Formats: sequence, structure tokens, C-alpha cells
Amino acid sequence: MTLPVAIGDFEFPTEIPGHPLAGKKVLIVVENLPLPFDRRVWQEARTLKAAGAEVAIICPTGKGYEKRFEVIDGIDIHRHPLPIEASGALGFLLEYGAALFWETVLAWKIYFRRGIDVIQGCNPPDLIFLVALPFKLLGVKYIFDHHDINPELYEAKFNKRGFFWKLMVLFERLTFKFADVSMATNQSYRRIAIERGGMAPEKVFVVRSGPDLSRLKRVPPVESWKNGRRFLVGYVGVMGDQEGIDLLIDAVEHIVKVEAREDIQFCLVGGGPSLAKLRELVIEKGLADFVQFTGRAPDQDLFEVLSTMDVGVNPDRVNAMNDKSTMNKIMEYMSLEKPIVQFDVTEGRFSAQEASLYAKANDPVDFAAKIVELLGDPERRAAMGALGRRRVETELNWSHQIGPLVAAYRCALELESSPVT
Repeated sequence: MTLPVAIGDFEFPTEIPGHPLAGKKVLIVVENLPLPFDRRVWQEARTLKAAGAEVAIICPTGKGYEKRFEVIDGIDIHRHPLPIEASGALGFLLEYGAALFWETVLAWKIYFRRGIDVIQGCNPPDLIFLVALPFKLLGVKYIFDHHDINPELYEAKFNKRGFFWKLMVLFERLTFKFADVSMATNQSYRRIAIERGGMAPEKVFVVRSGPDLSRLKRVPPVESWKNGRRFLVGYVGVMGDQEGIDLLIDAVEHIVKVEAREDIQFCLVGGGPSLAKLRELVIEKGLADFVQFTGRAPDQDLFEVLSTMDVGVNPDRVNAMNDKSTMNKIMEYMSLEKPIVQFDVTEGRFSAQEASLYAKANDPVDFAAKIVELLGDPERRAAMGALGRRRVETELNWSHQIGPLVAAYRCALELESSPVT
């Protein structure tokens, strides 16, 4: 068995000097993922705890996270059932209704048990302000943690606007209206909060989803992931319609059947609503021997694939949603010194810069050409990987997000400027 080896000397802070949030009681509400599986929110929670705050989380149960209550790293995690699996616009509304019920019940339970100074709502959906509204009358502050732009996400998923899209726009507007402070994952989202949400610029803080370099580990390459082939191309992320995995599969088909390349294995790590459909598509195209789906994988498998692969890919479609969103997979690839191929989107280019090649918008043939181009140039791959790693170390990793996160909380609580830098 191989033991993980950290790249560099990075430690997650267990205590922030001065305890800038000492004695404050924080409740974080998350609807779409259980904790601690949601990496961004878990990093936020641990950082707030290190800053002196008392932290509780409300989130759904999920595979591997079935306990209704547990304490991890001194953080109280309250989980609720989410029995309705959304499969359309109406399904999402039913799911959101069930979640809001449990979030409200648990929030009041926490309030009466130990009090709340700040509620942080993490979208999707843009409905968690409904949980926070009654508490605002009691002096509790509301921070909106803006993970997704839901009007664009709805349009990307359903390829239309209409009544439910208008609801998304309304919910977003109300969320910004009732938020005391908003935390944006990038500058594109910050502009949306200011221009579309009407928030004062000084109330919007950019807190990126920076990777935790103390968690991401490099292990010795595991050749079995290559399935006997020379190269491994990897994807890590959600298996959904808007992630463009079908375009990646088209690119694989071109590589195998048109370019006649049989020396490249593709490994796709992650779960999601489209996983079964994508597996069927690979079988239909006769590519099952070249494409492996792991489903949701344990960290050891994730680290093995990331460490073994020669190129990381991000086939997210070019649309209004993906153009403005920062994808965690990009920075995970960069953290492990892997060169990237992706379509040319604004925030993807900002994150990766020269650590990536950029294919023409939604063009699987050009995407395939960029993969083949990189695999044929090991020196370029190494140089791009080094550039990506250096960018994560110097600008993008989680240690650079601690100051903005604490500053956002101190702003909401109307405290003096934070001493954290």
C-alpha cells in the first residue's frame, strides 16, 4: 500500500491569531450536498471555527453521511432526510419545499439551544433566505454564499426560460435584497451581486473555492488505472447534463476511431444524475474499453487517478452559466501539477491561464486535437503543470481565502476591520 505524500508544506489553520470571530455563533445552511463532503463549505466552517466562532451546519443526509447528528472537528452537523429526488422543474420545487421545512425546524432548534449571530446560506437554491428571514427580525445577520447563478443554471439544464426561469430570477433578487453580505466565488459572480442584485460593492466579498493543499495529496502513479495503455486522461467532477461529458465522449470517439489512437485511456471520477446515461452512451459508441467510470470514489482512488493521469480535462459547455463559474476540478488538476484541456470560458481561463489549452467552443474534434497535442509533448505538459501548481500556491489556494472570509463575517457583524491578511 502506498502512503499519500503532500506536495509542499501546507497545513490547514486550527487557530487564527487574535480569534477575530471569538464568541460568535454561526449557522451554515447547505441544501445540495452533505457535510463534510462539500469541500468549500467544510473549509469555510473549519476556518470560522479556527477564528473563534461556534459553528453549526444544517445539510441533507447522503451516501456515507447517514447520521442525523454528529460532531466533527468541533463542528455540529445536523442532517435531515431529503426523500424526494428531483427530476424536473416541479420535482426541484418539491425537493426544495422538503428541504426548507427541515432547515427551518432545525434552525429554530439550534437557536433556542445556543443562539445564532449569523446564518450563512449556501445556494443552490436561492431560497434559503426564507429560513433566515424570521431570525433577521431578531437581529441575526444573513450572509449569502453564492455558489451558482441559478437563472443561468436553470437555462443550461432545461434549455429554456419561461415561468420557472422567472421564479429563479425573482428568488435571486430577493436573496440579494435580504442578504447583509454576499460572498462571491469569483469576480464574475461579484459583478452579478452588484449589477443584478443591487448590492453595495463594499458588501460583496470574493471568497474563491481555493483547494486545501494540506488535503490534496500526490501518491505514486498506479498503472492499473491506465488499463494497459500508455497515457491516462482524467476527469474529476459531477456527471450531469451541463458538464459536457457527452462532448468529451465524442472527443474520445474521434481519437479512437478517426485518429486511430488506442494508446489513451480515459478515467472519469464522480457521480451524478447522468452517470447511467453516459455509461450507456459509451457502450453504444463501442468505447467501453477506453472509458472507465468510477462513480463517486473514495479519496485514495481520487488521488491515484489525479497522480497517474497525464492530462486533466474539463469539457464544460460554453454557456452563460459555465462562462461565469469557477470549477473546482480545474484547481484540483493544477494542485497536482496536471496540464489541462478545456473549452474557452472566462473564469476557466482566469483560473488556469497558461496551465491549460483552450478548445473552440463546444467543438469535440478540436477538444480531441488539443488532448492529442498535449500528450505528444511531455516537456510542455511538465511546464504547464508547474505553472498551474505555482499559481495555486501563490494566489488561489485556501490560505488566500481566509482573510476575505473573515472580513465578510466581520462586515456582516459590523465589527472593526479584520486583522487577518
